[in-house]
Amino acid sequence: MLDIDQLDVERGQHLFIQGESGCGKTTLLNLLCGINQADNGELRVLDQSLAAMSPLRRDRFRADHLGVIFQQFNLLPYLNVLENVLLPFQFSALRRSKVDDLVQAAASILLELEISESLFEQNVLDLSVGQQQRVAVARALVGNPELVIADEPTSALDTRNRDAFISLLFERATEHGSTLIFVSHDDHLGRHFRHSINLARLNRAYAGEPS
Repeated sequence: MLDIDQLDVERGQHLFIQGESGCGKTTLLNLLCGINQADNGELRVLDQSLAAMSPLRRDRFRADHLGVIFQQFNLLPYLNVLENVLLPFQFSALRRSKVDDLVQAAASILLELEISESLFEQNVLDLSVGQQQRVAVARALVGNPELVIADEPTSALDTRNRDAFISLLFERATEHGSTLIFVSHDDHLGRHFRHSINLARLNRAYAGEPS
């Protein structure tokens, strides 16, 4: 449950949201993605009221404007690596219009994330957990979405790859003016961000552990 007085994120801002399990991180992300609807109050994403949209329009809005890195990856097991990354282009003409060569755009991000070309035609289930995570990241970034939402995206990465990944995420977001919302229980990652909040303190509905 969430009870937040006010939370404003400026366009182009990179925001780190930290909080322990149960403080409302998943609920907040589901609201921002239009998966769930708020019972009351106002929620605007990219200056659009999600409550005013039909479910179909919310799905279209998410496909056009949001790149989401899910904690559970949500890769399709019957598609290979490259096909998984190309998926957003199938659902969004707007994302397709932002690049000249769809395959090249997908391949470029995969290579930057250290997924070699020899793996492009592999089934995603044949990859390591860390490799699957990077494929999920590439899928979220392809087509330069205006808002990137990352849910615990570094949990399967070692320290070197974690820092390199965050640097790449910042570089991509800055280059395309994307807003980045990065959620993690690991408060050490906050050192990479100029803007951060602790959701457990912001959410008035969260009581936390008794002292």
